[in-house]
Amino acid sequence: MARAFLFVLDSFGVGGAPDAAVYGDEGADTLGHIAEFCAAGAADRAGLRQGPLSLPNMSELGLMHIARSASGRFPAGMPLPEKVYGIYGAATEVSRGKDTPSGHWEIAGTPVSFDWGYFPIEGNAFPQEFIEALCREAGVPGILGNCHASGTEIIARLGEEHIRTGKPICYTSSDSVFQVAAHEVHFGLDRLLAFCRLARGLLDPYNIGRVIARPFIGQSASTFQRTGNRRDFSVLPPEPTLLDRLIEHGRHVHAVGKIGDIFAHQGISRVIKANGNAALMDASLSAIDEAEDGDLVFTNFVDFDMIYGHRRDVPGYAAALEAFDALLPEVHKKLKPGDLVVLTADHGCDPTWRGTDHTRERVPVIAYGPGIRSRSIGVRRSYADIGESIARHLGIPAGAHGRSFL
Repeated sequence: MARAFLFVLDSFGVGGAPDAAVYGDEGADTLGHIAEFCAAGAADRAGLRQGPLSLPNMSELGLMHIARSASGRFPAGMPLPEKVYGIYGAATEVSRGKDTPSGHWEIAGTPVSFDWGYFPIEGNAFPQEFIEALCREAGVPGILGNCHASGTEIIARLGEEHIRTGKPICYTSSDSVFQVAAHEVHFGLDRLLAFCRLARGLLDPYNIGRVIARPFIGQSASTFQRTGNRRDFSVLPPEPTLLDRLIEHGRHVHAVGKIGDIFAHQGISRVIKANGNAALMDASLSAIDEAEDGDLVFTNFVDFDMIYGHRRDVPGYAAALEAFDALLPEVHKKLKPGDLVVLTADHGCDPTWRGTDHTRERVPVIAYGPGIRSRSIGVRRSYADIGESIARHLGIPAGAHGRSFL
């Protein structure tokens, strides 16, 4: 039996990107800085966690050595394991940008060689003709926001006005993205999704990568809370990905979390939704039980990025990593001869960094399974090596980008 399970720890960068300075991120290191804060006691939070960062399972799979190869140093306060199991290395992104679609598409063997469209930082973010057309077609009286912002901050600031006026909250970030926050009850979830579909079509000429629906509930700034009904509307990848190639060869792709949205539901056999890292892991374990020979289970663990990275919550990120690490033995128990597990990330989101955006970093590459020999694969030239390794493991022809490390 040959099956593959690809888990993306969204935003779990390990520093060291050679072009980080181009993005204003020279020195960013998600893992390294979280470990530093924990070792110094600065990341402790009463009732959540205490002491140095503890990731024993990922450390035994090579995480400490990955960090040193990527950024030149071991993470502070974390003991070296006595022995390392499996394949371990880091990967450098070649796609332009530091966004979710580019990272995932490159992981799936399809780097992004074009430049995304972005919205200006100063003044109104969105073109007036686009806003007028969107409001006219959607039948709304206007929008709120029209700026770069953090999602939680702008909902707290404008949520009450949104409920009162019926105007959706529209904002962006350093990514190629148009985000829309609206109340699930007062505005309506279906209406929000329809509004975002309209925006997706109108934004195609601007080469914007994603439109994201950000529904929330609550009645005041102190009680507003985003729900698990987020939906991403992405453009199609520029060429067939690993997912498309698997479908072409009669395999099944089980997309857990937001994977289906990221790939515009192309190359997907089955979409499995769940809210929160623990639920995403439960859904992944169930998908492993159901996966057949030749199948891929592909999961995005979004909490690291959405809840902790963007909100610059160091202790929260640390606790989430420790909780994920503690769940890995449950994955180990499910494995059969011929199975392959790959752990990686799509970009960084250093919670100690300035601003609230992603950070350009290398990502970890951990691969293991029954019978796989432990070895270092160094620093890979592209995330696409991950997709090509899975393609080789599952017995389909190689793609045009990347090189297998198996």
